[in-house]
Amino acid sequence: MTPLHFSFSSAFVLGLMGLAFHRTHLLSALLCLEGMMLSLFVALALWTLQFESTNFSTAPMLLLAFSACEASTGLALLVATARTHGNDRLQNLNLLQC
Repeated sequence: MTPLHFSFSSAFVLGLMGLAFHRTHLLSALLCLEGMMLSLFVALALWTLQFESTNFSTAPMLLLAFSACEASTGLALLVATARTHGNDRLQNLNLLQC
């Protein structure tokens, strides 16, 4: 494994571990998801450059578009949660209540 592959794999794993272990605030969970998506975007972009294939050249841009949609949805949920509950702590959210 090259150092470049190791750095992107470790960035993804660190984001996943942050999402799994530090789930106190919604904002920290969203930042971990964004870090994971950014590492996937860079890895996919370098993968298409490494193989010089034009078939997968649109895949990184499609992933980036989905990442932007995920970020905007997450921020909208963060604002709605902060307005209704007063904070963004995940322990205060009960998904079974209306």
